Amino acid sequence: MPATMVSTPPEAERPQSPAKPLLDVVDLKTHFPVRTGVLQRITGWVKAVDGVSFNIGKGQTLGLVGESGCGKTTVGRTLLRLIPATEGTVTFEGRNVLEANAKEMRRLRQQMQIIFQDPAGSLNPRMRISAIVGEPLEVHGLIKDKAELRHRVEELLERCGMPKAAADRYPHEFSGGQRQRIGIARALALDPKFIVCDEPTSALDVSIQAQIINLLTDLQSEFGLSYLFISHDMAVIQHVCKEIAVMYRGKIVEHGQREQILGEPRHDYTRSLLSAVPEPDPRSERKRVVFSGGAM
Repeated sequence: MPATMVSTPPEAERPQSPAKPLLDVVDLKTHFPVRTGVLQRITGWVKAVDGVSFNIGKGQTLGLVGESGCGKTTVGRTLLRLIPATEGTVTFEGRNVLEANAKEMRRLRQQMQIIFQDPAGSLNPRMRISAIVGEPLEVHGLIKDKAELRHRVEELLERCGMPKAAADRYPHEFSGGQRQRIGIARALALDPKFIVCDEPTSALDVSIQAQIINLLTDLQSEFGLSYLFISHDMAVIQHVCKEIAVMYRGKIVEHGQREQILGEPRHDYTRSLLSAVPEPDPRSERKRVVFSGGAM
């Protein structure tokens, strides 16, 4: 007999940051049209994000976890308006991101950045590292002197564990972990307050994953950064995040502090994710929880 499903807690019960949140997301929806036929008429909608709400305080990390295709990445990109939202509100430092005009959005983009999942695909192979990391500073007109720009790029690379000489090389000359460090340096260039970390370790070896996680943790402590940390790996999420939101089919089905989510999960989908975390002791036995879907 299948386990009894536990209903999603009402929105009023979701954890609230003790202070005024840096980012507040309310009932965010992102739907994509399904077009069929010769005339490509809209015959349906894919509800990639379907009523998601959460907030993130200053210097805090929210882990957004779920299987591939559940809508995690779409949430992160919608927050930054890389993908248009269908409904909902996104408030950053009291400003409505989804209603901001081009001038306001330009200012907001200095404060809100993203680290992409694929460190190779996110770096232009025809540009030197100095141009890749320095491009945000040039686009926003923050540094115009070439010598000062070069110095700033070298500072960013060194802070992210890369040598100064890396500035003169191309992305293909580096390993996956090094490319991700370069991507992190680029995200830091504008001194942001909030960064979407879109599965930043999923394409890396386990040993390199730990290095990148430690780097992100150190940068958060040093600069007071806030993260939305997106991952399908519960083991990574539980190591990085004190607050966790579990996403399934476009909705957040469980949201709480790490201790509650790991110790007393209320939703079968959360239990299934936790049971899939590898057990380091080969002698221990863990009962695998298989989630077959159903009501949320």
